[in-house]
Amino acid sequence: KLQCHLPPQMWTNSINQANKMALLAWAKETGISLVQINGQRRYGGPPPGWVGSPPPAGTEVFIGKLPQDVYENVLIPLFQSVGKLYEFRLMMTFSGLNRGFAYAKYSNRRGAKEAIAAFNNFEVREGCAIVVCKSTEKCELSVDGLATSVNRWELEAVLQRVTEGVLSVALYASPCQKRAQLAVLKYSSHQAAAMAKKTLTEGNMRLGGVEMRVDWLNPNLKQKLQSCKEKPSSRRVQGCKCLGVPKQAPLSPVLCNVLDHLNTLCQRQYLGTPLFLTKCIQANPKGWLRFWCQLVIPGCPVPFSGFTWVRQDGPGRSGHEEAKAAVALQVLRMLG
Repeated sequence: KLQCHLPPQMWTNSINQANKMALLAWAKETGISLVQINGQRRYGGPPPGWVGSPPPAGTEVFIGKLPQDVYENVLIPLFQSVGKLYEFRLMMTFSGLNRGFAYAKYSNRRGAKEAIAAFNNFEVREGCAIVVCKSTEKCELSVDGLATSVNRWELEAVLQRVTEGVLSVALYASPCQKRAQLAVLKYSSHQAAAMAKKTLTEGNMRLGGVEMRVDWLNPNLKQKLQSCKEKPSSRRVQGCKCLGVPKQAPLSPVLCNVLDHLNTLCQRQYLGTPLFLTKCIQANPKGWLRFWCQLVIPGCPVPFSGFTWVRQDGPGRSGHEEAKAAVALQVLRMLG
């Protein structure tokens, strides 16, 4: 492992420094509080002085094509100019730049309509026209490629550990993959579902050693699944187009052995199927990658999490798989 490396924040602090300082000055001057959690920075929800229930459906707008160096000190005053904001959420990258999109929720539907009319195709700076439209507020995700050994209760227990707001989990035979299952996950809100999608996607989720595809639940797929609800043993739905799950490069025997050993041990001790979440957060010129890793085992009260350095050696070796193997090895030592 590499011992000498840059502190994680050193290179991020220098990115877009002037606008970051302007944001801090604006927040101090206005007294507005911004809270960053899990890749998004939020104002309100509810805002100071709010009394009563949250606004109804249809009050949120999606804001896209944002310049990545623009922040709330520009966006919140702009969108507040047409109506009272209940909440504003800006999606953020690890470097401190925004991810190019945000959500603004108004106190009523009229505010949302005014925002769409005023700011769709509006230039926040010269040559940078943004997109503003009604938020779809989807609450359901599909997870395709689950191992056939995974059951609904086990999956639900794992999801409640790594995501928030899970309302229900339903399992079906995968319409596009042999010997696999597809799960439909329903969340309490669009925000909860969006954050779950981000966590599961960026975490390179694996359950039972199988790579999965996480996406918003397609209405056509939902209809097909409902039509075959009484046939849970059916392996395949005829006429379904493949969802295009990417094929994973084959793992080395060493990596396979470590992951298989952990799966076997968890099964023997009735701990459930282990779930890996990994995210690459840093790379250096010498080829070393730093990963944040979390391993959730349903039968263990606390997830295993931490950071590890790995090196990607050769075209058939995935940095994510190397990181998972490193975590699995440590956990195997702890479990004996």
